[in-house]
Amino acid sequence: MKISVNQSDLAGEVIVPSSKSMTIRALMCAALAKGETEIINPLVSDDTNAAAEVLGKIGVVIKKEDNIWRVTGGSLKIPTEDLYCGESATTLRFMMAICSLIPGEHRLVGGPSLLRRPVRSLVEALKMLGVKSVLEGKTSPPVTIKGGTFRGGETELPGNISSQFISALLLVAPYAEKDISIKLTTPMTSRPYVLMTLRCMKEFGVNVTRSFDSFVVKRQRYRPIQFNIEGDWSSASYFLAMGAFSEDGITVRNIRTSSLQGDRVLLDFLRTMGAPVRVAGDSVTVSKGDLKAIKADLSDCIDLLPTMAVLASMSDGRSELNGIERARIKESNRIAAMKEGLEKLEHLGILVSEEKSRLLITGLLTVDPNKKEEDEEEESANNSESGDAGEEGQEGEEGQKPQKVPEEPPVTVINSRNDHRIAMAFGALGTAVGDIVIEDAGCVSKTYPDFWNALKSLGGQLEIDAE
Repeated sequence: MKISVNQSDLAGEVIVPSSKSMTIRALMCAALAKGETEIINPLVSDDTNAAAEVLGKIGVVIKKEDNIWRVTGGSLKIPTEDLYCGESATTLRFMMAICSLIPGEHRLVGGPSLLRRPVRSLVEALKMLGVKSVLEGKTSPPVTIKGGTFRGGETELPGNISSQFISALLLVAPYAEKDISIKLTTPMTSRPYVLMTLRCMKEFGVNVTRSFDSFVVKRQRYRPIQFNIEGDWSSASYFLAMGAFSEDGITVRNIRTSSLQGDRVLLDFLRTMGAPVRVAGDSVTVSKGDLKAIKADLSDCIDLLPTMAVLASMSDGRSELNGIERARIKESNRIAAMKEGLEKLEHLGILVSEEKSRLLITGLLTVDPNKKEEDEEEESANNSESGDAGEEGQEGEEGQKPQKVPEEPPVTVINSRNDHRIAMAFGALGTAVGDIVIEDAGCVSKTYPDFWNALKSLGGQLEIDAE
């Protein structure tokens, strides 16, 4: 599916969907708790459906009702087929740990982009705890877990590759034969996601002792509960960014500023850049301001890279986005994808430079379009004066100079690389600059299936080509 996004006057409010990260964490805890858990307001998307389907293959019963998933866990069984995790890295990595609790061999597979995601560090950490695994790629899936040997003890892993490795070990640690100690060998990035895991575990009755970058988990049991899923700040980020381009502003509902989600830092970034931000209960309103460049560290909120790149491209000055290395190993190489797309808008004055750990973006507002037009007119006048007044073509009929025919703005085609965050980010940018066509736009179903309809509801001018 292709989506053409034209310049739009956006206004109104949108209710963003529930958090993907918390929905999957709640599913995993519920699967380990004996009894029935009610997950209220779960996110329904490709990733969460993949998690639910995989859990169903190991004996977890999930009944999906309107706004409630009833999950009966605590009786895990050996699957009779490969566990297909779709494109959900969270599901694959968490299931690697959960499968270590189940006797037998369990082969986990996934879609094309998932098979490029690294898991070796998690395999090595599980090995220290007694779990044998076989990787079919050098560092990536498919992976076979030989379960029933999760004895516990001490393990270590780097904290700067993926917080999902840490969360995976924490989730299953209460069921080890003996206490588990997890030590991080490098500083932890994406810390908020680990904190989200710890909060979810605590809600289900499991406590973890944490000291700096090490964790100790004693043998415990999860208990079934009612768990309400909060709104997703990552999904909200695109509309909050669009609010910064909107004269009337956009209100985003179903997000809490007290959330542990790292992407809520976007509000601080927006304020720093000059966008008016107003918070009222579980809603945030952002409206147009004179955006200026920013220096931002994205180490703990790497999913904000596409959104921040779009905001930087609409700002005055050169922005510096740091701590971005891990964005290269997401659903796509998001650094390359954003750079490629923004470079196609060079005609607007947007400039992009990539380094190992940072992205430098000069926004289109850095060049005053009015001044640029005046300079072009002045240059044209100078050229006319220096030429031969009698030369054919210098003047039109009745001595008037020919009018300059305005050029049609070029259409910019964006390769989303089948990455939901790239598609949504350029969708947001398209409402500001217009004439953007996004290929494989249906990939937003991974986390936000209703994104394009939500954008239309705010006045987004879209043309849909279902191909």
